[in-house]
Amino acid sequence: MSVLGIDQITYGADDLPACRQFFQDWGLALKSEAADELVFECLNGCKVVVAASDKPGLPPAMEEGPTLREVVWGVESDADLDRYAAAIAQDPAFIDSTVDGARRIGCTDPNGLAVRLQVSRKRAVEVDCGAMNTWNAKPRVNQPAPIYERATPIEVGHVVFFVSDVKGTSAFYAQRFGFVSSDGYPNRGAFMRCAPEGGHHDLFLLQIPSGKRGLNHVAFTVRDIHEVFGGGLHFSRCGWETQLGPGRHPVSSAYFWYFKNPAGGLIEYYADEDQLTADWQPREFEPGPTVFAEWAVDGGLDGNTRRQKNAEGPKGAFLTEKK
Repeated sequence: MSVLGIDQITYGADDLPACRQFFQDWGLALKSEAADELVFECLNGCKVVVAASDKPGLPPAMEEGPTLREVVWGVESDADLDRYAAAIAQDPAFIDSTVDGARRIGCTDPNGLAVRLQVSRKRAVEVDCGAMNTWNAKPRVNQPAPIYERATPIEVGHVVFFVSDVKGTSAFYAQRFGFVSSDGYPNRGAFMRCAPEGGHHDLFLLQIPSGKRGLNHVAFTVRDIHEVFGGGLHFSRCGWETQLGPGRHPVSSAYFWYFKNPAGGLIEYYADEDQLTADWQPREFEPGPTVFAEWAVDGGLDGNTRRQKNAEGPKGAFLTEKK
């Protein structure tokens, strides 16, 4: 029994027209639209809901302003739901209800987030990915690597939150749902995956000195490093603002590109994260800029010139103008 991954997320936002354009530019399919709610879908059926902040029935917010209100995790069977329901029955705001014709259970985690579980509705997908030639292995023969005009995210791969109590919140996910530790910042951060075998993290919890609670970012999985670049360049051409990237994380090894999100927090394209098993031994890192990013482009790349936006001075001119 284990959680399989993220099935759905729900934002509470103020500017739904802006969010409509934002997530369509991001590469999601708009599946339904109402005055107070937008429903988008990734390639594998993972849903992204953007609801008006004052929509009745929307779970309470962890913080002021647009933010993530709910995360729905997928499980394999009704029997799994029974076992998890027993594990969280005494937790705050426990629910056992029917949503869109299917059973959904949940509660509120120690950080104030609505956490839900349902039998997963995601579907298996087959996508072509770029092969990487290295010195030892050269699987791409007589074939150029792909160039993507835009990204089409496969799923919501992980979520990241600021928490007021990283130990208590990480213990909640470990004890209730079987999440396991991948890596951490001592007394500051917890990278956690749903099951012993899987991607580096499905959830990252970060405690900062102010004790702030809220959303840091939502990350969308794409096929490969080339789609990170192609998606980011397209999104930049659409006029959306980079927060940081492209770049690469030393922890998880993933390539990334972060943008500011009108629905709350940041949003990330990422690819090529580490795959772990039960044999993995969690590591500890002291947080800092070089731990967060092995390398990163400040301000992003211009989608039209394909050059760094923030390049200045003689070196910057060389980078942007050299033929």
